[in-house]
Amino acid sequence: MGRIPMRLVCRRGFPAVLRSIALTSCAVACIGNGFPALSGPLTKEAVANLSMGVGNAEPAPSITETYSDLYTLGPGDSLTLTFLDPELKSLGGGVTVLPDGTAVLPLVGSAQLSGLTIGQATRWLTSLYQKQVVRPELLLSLRTARPTKVTVIGEVLKPGLLELGGIPRVVTAIQKAGGISPNADIRRVLLRRVVGQNGAQKQTFIDISQVFLLGNQFQNPVLFDGDTVIVGRASEPIPDEVVRIGRTNLAPTSISITILGEVKSAGTINLPANTPLVEAIFRAGGLKKWRANKNHIELIRFNDNGTTTRQVFSYKDDLNVSNGFNPPLRDRDTIIVNRTFYGEAIDALNDIAVPIGIINNLGGLSGGWGNWNNR
Repeated sequence: MGRIPMRLVCRRGFPAVLRSIALTSCAVACIGNGFPALSGPLTKEAVANLSMGVGNAEPAPSITETYSDLYTLGPGDSLTLTFLDPELKSLGGGVTVLPDGTAVLPLVGSAQLSGLTIGQATRWLTSLYQKQVVRPELLLSLRTARPTKVTVIGEVLKPGLLELGGIPRVVTAIQKAGGISPNADIRRVLLRRVVGQNGAQKQTFIDISQVFLLGNQFQNPVLFDGDTVIVGRASEPIPDEVVRIGRTNLAPTSISITILGEVKSAGTINLPANTPLVEAIFRAGGLKKWRANKNHIELIRFNDNGTTTRQVFSYKDDLNVSNGFNPPLRDRDTIIVNRTFYGEAIDALNDIAVPIGIINNLGGLSGGWGNWNNR
């Protein structure tokens, strides 16, 4: 680290054991006091407390405030320590949080940093260096963040454990989990967090629909390492809201459905997520005139539990999206457009006419052979 300047005041008499005890006690106190209690709905004030770790913080942190008062340090984080005094410059440099949560620093030795925000760690290191040097004005900044491990479960397409870079938020984690399912209750997403070193858990509900419908970022808090996001199941999803959310990047980009029967372009097609039934039929070329039965359109749905459901709908061009008349579609849905009585009658006549034509052709061939044989 270079030569130690003469103006440093080193206090070698402070026992290493006592320094370690004081360090651990302070770290535990910082962790315990720096994290707000999470309970009840996530109001604007609750989000501020959750994100900033203090009771009276402003609910719109800058980038600097985000790194200083939001991010919790842990093993694998790479930091930069800078002393403002030019004579102490040689003490600065790169700092890495080791697997045991400590970092090795000049003069101070091993210091526990895991579980502290950068702001807390800065104040803690300042107090430690005050025992070693005169006026230790220092800056601690995050150089490279470790991957944040969070768990996303519930009504998402790919639930499980995720590794996210930087300072991730709830919406980012849900997107990385494949997006929400059509049954997701995005108005009550549960955020669960382990607080302190005793494993205690706190939780709160957030309404991420406000993020996409109103642009309210207060309902999109920053995630910490070890957080769990649980997307619940809605009892009665609102169809028009499902369609609007389906057009955002929170839902899967496309679905694959199959349309059979009396449409102009039957087959399997890809559509935007949560496309309504009427729009899907239009994208398949529309109904065949005289042949398509507008009052008997079947929707067959394959559910996640292995069962199937079958519903019958009527087709109208001016239907708004709704579960009872024009439902939003899901991946693997099958639409069957049945025939009218006229279409069935025409097909029946064709079924009869084709064999008669074959018989007549065979009869003509037989007569020709007979004449040939008589020659």
